[in-house]
Amino acid sequence: MFDKLKLVEEKYQELDAKMASPEVYSDPGLVAKIAREQKELAPVVEAYRAYRKAEESAEEALALLDGKIDDPEFKEMVQQELDDAKNEVTRLEEELKILLLPRDPNDSRNVIIEIRGGAGGEEAALFAHSLYRMYCMYAERRRWKTEILNINETELGGIKEVSFLIAGDGAYSRLKYESGVHRVQRVPDTEASGRIHTSTVTVAVLPEMEEVDFEINTADLKIDTFRSSGAGGQHVNTTDSAIRITHIPTGVVVECQDERSQHKNKAKAMKILVSRLYEAEQEKQQAAQASDRKSQVGTGDRSERIRTYNYPQGRVTDHRIGLTLYKIEQILNGDMDEVLDALITADQAEKMQASEGA
Repeated sequence: MFDKLKLVEEKYQELDAKMASPEVYSDPGLVAKIAREQKELAPVVEAYRAYRKAEESAEEALALLDGKIDDPEFKEMVQQELDDAKNEVTRLEEELKILLLPRDPNDSRNVIIEIRGGAGGEEAALFAHSLYRMYCMYAERRRWKTEILNINETELGGIKEVSFLIAGDGAYSRLKYESGVHRVQRVPDTEASGRIHTSTVTVAVLPEMEEVDFEINTADLKIDTFRSSGAGGQHVNTTDSAIRITHIPTGVVVECQDERSQHKNKAKAMKILVSRLYEAEQEKQQAAQASDRKSQVGTGDRSERIRTYNYPQGRVTDHRIGLTLYKIEQILNGDMDEVLDALITADQAEKMQASEGA
């Protein structure tokens, strides 16, 4: 590990020297590239330098204790310094192990979230709306921006399906664990007997990809236009501005009718299509690498039940890590950090175990 850390620090110093070179500043693209590389390496280098400093402090304190100290108070102070330095060394060593874990190349990207009502009809559609609101409120807390790409609402205020973009630093890295089936247990307003109903909603989380990231042959696309429609007259249009794009080789179909402009709808539909095709390609590659065990926490299969929201008990349970929190209202109001932090920690622990066993 420490050989690798030395190499990382050397690389960081090389980039520092390049940034000081006048030739580099004549190429803005190169400046941006070097700055990006430095930003990625900085947390590792800072932690490594702090680790070495803590080690030096421990060695100095140990050398003092090995010598003769007559003053009991001074001896006690040096012993405390040694204990503090040792604790800092241990803490930073664990931090460095995590920082050196293989990074998901998409972690810095924006994210496209697709939510679809599953089993449960209107009750599922209403919960799909609750989840959409939860993610939007979480994005707001982190000062990320949200943009609807496509939405299909029901007459009663539910959502049959919605695709939306969340743009912000680390959006994909934190929300990628949300992929899967979310189950809700509650008594619907229409249920006279007070019986609890169980409904499901499917969430898909995709890193936002640009067309330059994933090449699509335009000959493989079938593009149809149609008239927008919506619940209660919403988004209804008298022109054929809605867009349906079919990717013929895979059969993936994307619709977008949220904008009144055909051009804008097509751009949004292409954004979703590129991200979906990229995800499908990634899944295919991962399936081909049979030696890579599918992560229990990871970005999971979207058919897997990952979480239950039980309204009568005020409980949210994440089944992948066995986490139960009795704060359903806070979580659905966007207070998601406790759940997401636990998932990230579990994923890191699993990756560390895998790297140690390799």
